[in-house]
Amino acid sequence: MKFSNPILNCVVAAFLFTSHAVAGEDELNKLFDRLATPELQDWELVERAIWREWSDSGSKSMNLLLQLGRKAMSDGDTKKAIDHFTALTDHAPDFAEGWNMRATAYFGEGLYGLSIADIGRTLALNPRHFGALQGLGRMLEEMDQKKDALKAYQAAFAIHPHRPGLEDSIERLEAEVSGQDI
Repeated sequence: MKFSNPILNCVVAAFLFTSHAVAGEDELNKLFDRLATPELQDWELVERAIWREWSDSGSKSMNLLLQLGRKAMSDGDTKKAIDHFTALTDHAPDFAEGWNMRATAYFGEGLYGLSIADIGRTLALNPRHFGALQGLGRMLEEMDQKKDALKAYQAAFAIHPHRPGLEDSIERLEAEVSGQDI
C-alpha cells in the first residue's frame, strides 16, 4: 500500500516491519524454549528453524548479499565473502547474521581480532546467538585464554545444550582451568 505522504509511508513501513519482527521474535522464543529441553530428540530441526529466522533480514536485497557471501564461503573464497558481508553490514547494520557471517569469514582468514569485534556486534544485536558464542570460545581457546573460552562455551551451552562439541569443550576446559589432567 502506497500513501502520498512520505511520513505516513515511513510509519506504515515501520509498523509492518515491527509486526514482522515481533512475530519472528515470538516464534524464536518458542523455538528457544524447545531447544532448551534436555530430552529434545529433533533438536536439529529446531536449530535449522532458528537459523532460518536469523537469516531473514526482512529485505530481499540484504538476503541476497547474505546468500552471495555464504556461496563465496562454500566456494572457499573468503575474501569475496568478506566483501559481500561488509556490504551487508554497511547497508543493514542492525542485522546480526551479517556480522556473524563476516566474523566467520574473518576467522577463516585468521583475522581473529576483526572476527572477535564482529562477534561482539553480533552478540549486542542477538545475545542468544549460540554460534557466535561457540566461535568466540574457539578463538579464545586458540589464543590460550582458557577461562574466557570456557565462559563463552558455557554461555552457548546454556542456550543450546544439544550443540555438538560444546559439552566436551566445557568438560575439557573445566579440567584445564582447574589444573586437573584430562
